[in-house]
Amino acid sequence: MDKYVIHGGKPLFGEVNISGAKNAAVAIIPAAILVDGVVRVENIPMIQDVIIEMEILRELGVKVRAVNPGTLEIDSRGLNRFSAVSDLNLKMRASYYLIGAFLGRFHRAEVAMPGGCNFGGVRPIDQHMKGFEALGAKMDTRGGVVYADATEGLKGANIYLDVVSVGATMNIMMAACMAEGQTVIENAAKEPHIVDLANFLNSMGADIMGAGTDVIKIRGVSKLTGGVYSTIPDQIEAGTYMAAVAAAGGSVLIKNIIPKHLDCITAKLEEMGLEMEEVDDSIRITKTGKLRRIQVKTLPYPGFPTDMQPQLGAVLCLAEGTSIITEGVWESRFRYSDELRRMGAKIQVDGKVAVIEGVEKFTGALVRASDLRAGAALVIAGLAAEGTTEVEEIAYIERGYEDLVGKLQRLGADIRRVSVPAVAIPKAN
Repeated sequence: MDKYVIHGGKPLFGEVNISGAKNAAVAIIPAAILVDGVVRVENIPMIQDVIIEMEILRELGVKVRAVNPGTLEIDSRGLNRFSAVSDLNLKMRASYYLIGAFLGRFHRAEVAMPGGCNFGGVRPIDQHMKGFEALGAKMDTRGGVVYADATEGLKGANIYLDVVSVGATMNIMMAACMAEGQTVIENAAKEPHIVDLANFLNSMGADIMGAGTDVIKIRGVSKLTGGVYSTIPDQIEAGTYMAAVAAAGGSVLIKNIIPKHLDCITAKLEEMGLEMEEVDDSIRITKTGKLRRIQVKTLPYPGFPTDMQPQLGAVLCLAEGTSIITEGVWESRFRYSDELRRMGAKIQVDGKVAVIEGVEKFTGALVRASDLRAGAALVIAGLAAEGTTEVEEIAYIERGYEDLVGKLQRLGADIRRVSVPAVAIPKAN
């Protein structure tokens, strides 16, 4: 069993380089199988989700090579399978992007239902399936496998998403870029990684307009060819380090970012009293005094991101007064609150609303991550806590953060990744 051991109370100083965006990379990698040629993708974060995707593609016969840290070369010219039903799919949510990629390339797909983080609620793919059906695919789910059949070809269509869905927007976009005619996705999600996927596909020969707005138009093409592309920096990773400074104190220059993507996060941190200084593709965050209470509601982009809600929640536990967080995207995302209470937090959760009464300090404790961003929140709390914090189930955290321990250590944090031998249970006589 691996865990993080954190001796808290040390402010953070120095510089941190932000890796490529997880949510862009996990869509761009499967999208590369649409390309009839060799794709080189730069600024890829070497996180567990990416490593799993690489393994899935290799199982399918795709040639995947790490040219150097952060750069992948993907050659799927020899791919002749449209089935991905291995247990690897169960380890990550984004494996569902293979459905759109297979449909675009082969007009058929068989993909095991995805896994990933469990928020204790429902994360359906009904909007994905609705979009594929509109394009002409017959959809079915049996035995935990999604089957899609469009052997008569994909036809462009007008698709209105009942709810704003990042995954559905990206998945439909992949399939539609090689459909006959024009597809229009209305009520589309607008996150930066959607724009990044569209830019990747366009650089390979697709014809996609409107990404980043709520109406995306895709004119189908017959072929995508190879090329080189670099993913955007990770908005949520940057926000996580900003939250760490807010909780633990200090002053950190966060490099390799797109400041506009962070506006929704920096606005709330400034409201709490943090100082921000933006310089080109970097931003310096400095904590100079007490944290102020705020109210925040998570919303689709450009609103405050749900993927930053737990990290901000950890920080607000240390703010003066009473703060309120309303979760407007995923249900049951406050499961981390039980773990923070073990560290001294005062949080009351009622459905999608958390009321947080600020405390003077966290106290180190043994805590357990329940999902990726909840795990990040516990690390942040541990950095600010008095005493020692041990964070278990760190596999969730390493799904989405590249070299988290190393980056924090270089900022002066006392954090280690340790392996604890599993305890053997004696057999009954």
